[in-house]
Amino acid sequence: MQKKVKQYNSEEKTKVVLEAIKGELTMAQISSKYGVHSTQIVRWKKDAIESMILGFKAKTKTKEINQDDLVRNLYEQIGQLTVERDWMKKKSNLFSSGS
Repeated sequence: MQKKVKQYNSEEKTKVVLEAIKGELTMAQISSKYGVHSTQIVRWKKDAIESMILGFKAKTKTKEINQDDLVRNLYEQIGQLTVERDWMKKKSNLFSSGS
């Protein structure tokens, strides 16, 4: 007779991992409460902490990249406006001297 392997969705895993991170219950208590082997809980907890760290790093990187993109975009706009202003000055001089 084959034993059916239980699949846990992300909400269930999160609930278990939060209990493990809080540390209010022992690993054995969490294991029996949710029916998950303690080794699996430790693995999920490790993965969750790594994901949190990467999440925070990604936010910081995104802010830095966005800041660089913003500065680059603003310099491009300044350059474009300067060219347009100079062109308008030339054209206005042509019209004013022709009168």
